[in-house]
Amino acid sequence: MAVLATSALLAIVGPAAPASAGDRHDGKTLRSAAPRDLRIGTAVAGGGHHVDQPYPDPFFHDKPYRKVLAREFSSVSPENQMKWEFIHPERHRYNFGAADAIVRFARQNGQAVRGHTLLWHSQNPAWLNEGTFTKAELRSILKSHIYTVVGRYRGQIHQWDVANEIFNENGEYRQENIFIRELGPGIVADAFRWAHQADPKAQLFLNDYGVDWPGAKVDAYEALAKELLAARVPLHGFASQAHLSMRYGAPDQLASVLQRFDDLGLYTAITELDVRMDLPEGGVPTAEQLQTQARYYRTVLDACLAVDDCNSFTIWGFTDKYSWVPVFFPSEGAATVMWDDFSRKPAYYALLEGLRQAR
Repeated sequence: MAVLATSALLAIVGPAAPASAGDRHDGKTLRSAAPRDLRIGTAVAGGGHHVDQPYPDPFFHDKPYRKVLAREFSSVSPENQMKWEFIHPERHRYNFGAADAIVRFARQNGQAVRGHTLLWHSQNPAWLNEGTFTKAELRSILKSHIYTVVGRYRGQIHQWDVANEIFNENGEYRQENIFIRELGPGIVADAFRWAHQADPKAQLFLNDYGVDWPGAKVDAYEALAKELLAARVPLHGFASQAHLSMRYGAPDQLASVLQRFDDLGLYTAITELDVRMDLPEGGVPTAEQLQTQARYYRTVLDACLAVDDCNSFTIWGFTDKYSWVPVFFPSEGAATVMWDDFSRKPAYYALLEGLRQAR
């Protein structure tokens, strides 16, 4: 099975002058302000929509970006670099270069890595979506993918989003997911078992958006979690992506949702937080919008801090310069905690203060 060479990519990314052990607890950055049992993370920009943007790959070509990435965060999540279409572009070929470089960078900078994602209906390669496979072949393809990808990073990935967005808003299994549609929902349990066999030390998560308030989707995940746990499936956590829009209210019931899964003995996490807004003419948020955004960020952080085993808090990118939001929501933007030049918004300081208070 062919694997793309990684040496050229790895050579680009050297150590990012990580903070000293003392600096990591001085309370001046997000990672240093956080309680010791809470990982503070961000998505690492690259792959996906970035390929079509008028700039080179951010992670490999923006040194100031990497410096902030190392200084502010104790956890990193490949934004697209471990998704099927990027890491497994052809049936018998894997592209590990970018993921290898991110894992190496994390190790050099004392950071954990969240793997994202193994079973999803979106961003799959054409060979998978458009291929004609028997049920046995599809099962073998998924099993081989999980063994290959998870196994490559055995002992180096803190948490994996194993099953991502598997329910629709009505709490029904997504039929867009080729594996669930063709093999049935039992394949979810198999995916967890295979991931655990490939790396017994990694924490394995269910992950979805739209689970910030009680509802049918949350109910479906709670029922599934109970079913998996009863069957001794190696499920360790449940995560809310928390992609939010200021068109809707702040998620003031998120803590109660997370607590339901904590009560099952699971870890919980916030995995993809951003807060987008409708921008005024000219594209610059008002002071009021920025304060509202800060409140949303703080609401989500407080929900995580209120639950005993919420152990990972990740924002989906930290600078508007590379945010996915304007690409997919053209009328909305300014969703992250930093401006294009990495200066800090009120949302950043809201998180910083919340973390300091929780230490």
